[in-house]
Amino acid sequence: MSIHEQLAFIKEIHPFENLTKSQLDDFVNNLDIVYFKKNIIIQEANKEPENLYFIIKGVVQEKKEEEVISIYSNKEIFDPFSLIENRSKNSFITAQETICYLLPKDIFIKTLHKNSSLESFFFQSISQKLNTNMVDQKNKELANLMVAKVKDVNLHKAVIVPYETTIFEAVKTIKKEKIPTLLLKNKDDEIYIVTDSDFREKVILNRMDFDDIVGKISSKGIKYINENEFLFNAQLLMTKYGLKRLVVKNNENEIIGIIDQISLSSFFATHSFSVSNEIDNAQNLEELKKVCLSFTKIIKSLHAKGVKVDFISKLINRLNRKVMDKLFNMLAPKTLLGNSCLIVMGSEGRGEQILKTDQDNALILSDECKISKKELFDFTQKFTETLVDFGFPRCEGNIMVSNPYWCRTKSEFKDLIYNWITNPSKDDYMNLAIFYDAMAASGNRELLIALKEYLFKIGSTSKTFYMYFAKTIMDFNVPLGFFDGFVFDSKDKEHKNEIDIKRGGIFIIVQSIRALSLEHKLMRVNTLKRVQELENKGELEAEFASEIKEAFNFLLTLKLKSNLQKLDSAQKVDNYIDPEKLNTMEKDLLKESFKIVNKLKKKLEHHYKLNYV
Repeated sequence: MSIHEQLAFIKEIHPFENLTKSQLDDFVNNLDIVYFKKNIIIQEANKEPENLYFIIKGVVQEKKEEEVISIYSNKEIFDPFSLIENRSKNSFITAQETICYLLPKDIFIKTLHKNSSLESFFFQSISQKLNTNMVDQKNKELANLMVAKVKDVNLHKAVIVPYETTIFEAVKTIKKEKIPTLLLKNKDDEIYIVTDSDFREKVILNRMDFDDIVGKISSKGIKYINENEFLFNAQLLMTKYGLKRLVVKNNENEIIGIIDQISLSSFFATHSFSVSNEIDNAQNLEELKKVCLSFTKIIKSLHAKGVKVDFISKLINRLNRKVMDKLFNMLAPKTLLGNSCLIVMGSEGRGEQILKTDQDNALILSDECKISKKELFDFTQKFTETLVDFGFPRCEGNIMVSNPYWCRTKSEFKDLIYNWITNPSKDDYMNLAIFYDAMAASGNRELLIALKEYLFKIGSTSKTFYMYFAKTIMDFNVPLGFFDGFVFDSKDKEHKNEIDIKRGGIFIIVQSIRALSLEHKLMRVNTLKRVQELENKGELEAEFASEIKEAFNFLLTLKLKSNLQKLDSAQKVDNYIDPEKLNTMEKDLLKESFKIVNKLKKKLEHHYKLNYV
């Protein structure tokens, strides 16, 4: 290879793309090329290593006695950790003819201590490496979106005047201070807010006396956010409550400013706020459909800007629920309003569905709800068909409000839950899993809460039930072979040399965490939040919990990246990825993620004695 090719070769291997130009030159100037025949011991166990090896061609096995621990092939390195610890724990033996670059130990160690990126990488845990990759994969400047704080945005000045101030004096203050919003404080130190639009819509249109108290046109129920909170959390908070502004406080709990949608929109430039407003302002189905069809554009924009997948899913989930709520209130007969609860389930309920895959929804009616069967049937059919028209595909398993099985009174759902637990079939376990992930999208959420509390009560005495509930994971295999190679389904001709990342990783994490959460009677539905609560309860060790969260996010990110590429080329969105389209670092981290999935699976096997069920 030429020097240029050697430089390119080294830079392709993570984390050496972080080397400075002089460090890269130093590496290349000290490289030697070596050839090994098959079954040659390159590095012997318990001996002091002398070189770092970069494999150009061939395969090397890492062995502990006769057991193969790992396998290394083209554009991979071995063994930096032996050099760092100055002792090789295992032997490294060629499995076939192999050609390597070797770099002297002293050059590697010297560079390691001078390059903070290298040093942090080689001393990181698996979870830290995964997390680092989530940022490194994106443009560094744009990735700063996720670390931007509220205080990084231009805040409007917070001016507080007495509640009894006249409307005339309040307007003078707004003009003088050049602000769009004014805060009011009453005698009990309660804070109210009044905006420039309040003066137009409440004062002028109602012909109010300018000497009247401005407090009469103000609003309470202000939401606050700390200046050190992540900016994206401010966006989520506004979206969740349908707000246009938040009042900002410092660590001393003092009001220091006001952040509004315009400030955030200019910072993020994702149009997600305008979309949220368009949902609120939609007057008919066509307007609502138009808004809904713009979600994919938002997802692509956020993904391109380096926003982490869990934040994208949170935002899109809340926008989806706003659409569901708006649609429900547009179509539902008056009899249902206040007497029912529309719920979303499965990945949509957990807030983990990003691109629209299929509908998973149900309708809980209060026992007092008086609605005819025909009226209910007509509504549920139209609701499902409208969602299909909005881009939410029909559920292949028919888990939709249009199916009477998923449209019942509260008492009927109780009977259903009782049967799921006391006399379950295989489908019942899956139905219960889907229902346990339910989140209220519209209506009376107390109906859902009551059913989940009943679920916890009925299942509390049945240890055997939890065992069978968790056993589903045994039907799914992690696609990682004994020698760390990817395992493909030879029977699946359509997806030859591809991996079903949902079956092989995502589902196992979701179901494992769901089973533990159900046993602990957690109300949380989001997988990452369930992991955190299980850690808080001592069910998961802190490091393992961190590994699970990072592996889960990495798998979701790969899935999203793959599906966005498929959308761009007009292909069907699915759960398959081609490992050959991943770079070396992504392949390594995918293998590490699958190892974490395997570790979690083994924990569940032991915890529930699944091999004996």
